[in-house]
Amino acid sequence: MEDMIFYDRMQFAFTITFHYLFPQLTMGLSLIIVYFKGKYLLKHDQKYNDAAKFWMKIFALNFMMGVVTGIPMEFQFGTNWAKFSELTGGIIGQTLAMEGTFSFFLESSFLGLFLFGEKLIGQKLHFLTGLLVFIGSWASGWFIIATNAWMQHPVGYEILENGKFVLTNFGALFSNPWLVPAYLHNQSASLVTASFVVAAIGAFYLLNKNHLEQGRIFIKTGIAFGLVSSLLVAFPTGDWSAKNVVKFQPITFAAMEGIFDTEKGGSEIILVGQPDMELLKLDNKIAVPNVLSFLTYQNFTTEIKGLKEFDVSKWPKNIPGLYYSYHIMVGLGTILIGLMALAAFFLWRNYLEKSKWILWAIMFASPFPYIANLAGWYTAEMGRQPWLVYNLLATDHGASPNVSAGNTLFTLLGFVGMYVLLGLLFLLLLGRIVYKGPETTKK
Repeated sequence: MEDMIFYDRMQFAFTITFHYLFPQLTMGLSLIIVYFKGKYLLKHDQKYNDAAKFWMKIFALNFMMGVVTGIPMEFQFGTNWAKFSELTGGIIGQTLAMEGTFSFFLESSFLGLFLFGEKLIGQKLHFLTGLLVFIGSWASGWFIIATNAWMQHPVGYEILENGKFVLTNFGALFSNPWLVPAYLHNQSASLVTASFVVAAIGAFYLLNKNHLEQGRIFIKTGIAFGLVSSLLVAFPTGDWSAKNVVKFQPITFAAMEGIFDTEKGGSEIILVGQPDMELLKLDNKIAVPNVLSFLTYQNFTTEIKGLKEFDVSKWPKNIPGLYYSYHIMVGLGTILIGLMALAAFFLWRNYLEKSKWILWAIMFASPFPYIANLAGWYTAEMGRQPWLVYNLLATDHGASPNVSAGNTLFTLLGFVGMYVLLGLLFLLLLGRIVYKGPETTKK
């Protein structure tokens, strides 16, 4: 049974990790594309229209990969997690169906019009199609995170005698106190990813001395959006989300921060340390006294409960993994803020294009937002364990009882092989788009 649960979780973790490489770019990129198109309408400068069309090609490629990798992931609700689907389908089916019916079709329909309909529908309607793609993309994130928010903090439900969850308050799904902070944090993080990709390709063109005009537009836009969004990820959205964890999942918060013992007179914030699960302590830690209490409660002396205060059976299953994921997310987020702030200063002082080292830094830092986004989702999902629905439905009660560990491992290996090929194809196509560069329309 433990092997079966392990491989079920591994397969879902692998497929959703690979899948989320693509939506995190498309959601952020859709807003930047709307910005480029809107600026073209305001300034009547063709280079912004060319920029919008260039990035929509990359958006379309990412969107296609997101669809291809998202369908197998959702099928796993019926294959590997049939019991979970049976018990909770009356609730999570609402939001997942709305995501497919409203968001996906809105996004995909108007994506086609944006790509191929500019001459047919005119510039104002072309802008409108881009705006609707953006709305569909962000609405998709809203419905998916509404689903996850219910699993993290279930509301508006009733459990029948047969164990099934039924929805008693539809409005509660979208007024869930977990939803808005998680959604804003996720969307801000997606915009960080898109900003770094836009800035990185701009830096590449400047270093390569090719497509210089577009390169300058890309890097200026990427830095502007990147600085604002990276700050928003930290505050207020990250702070708000962390306070929700403290309020609704105090065990998770203690594990994230590496707090094993309750500290009287205020809790320290851990900068560096390694969890020792045998002695239940942090090794080689570097900490700042009382800061965590202040950040959490705005009071330096408020105590935060440690893991030892709670029932061990309710602890997250992988505390080191949770701890490291959280600290990777926070550490990379801090680096991204610093890099974007430095780049913005150089841009303001007109030193950016002359300072090749910072252009290289932006290029090489472009994978960091992807890693930080995934680490953030690992934190959320490992933090919810050992529950599928927090405090109500245990993970080992949601798996499909008739799917063996061997079957799951076999299909997992198949997914690995298939996704490696898809990933290589994606990189090849992306490379061709970037190498060719934006098409310059004659004025």
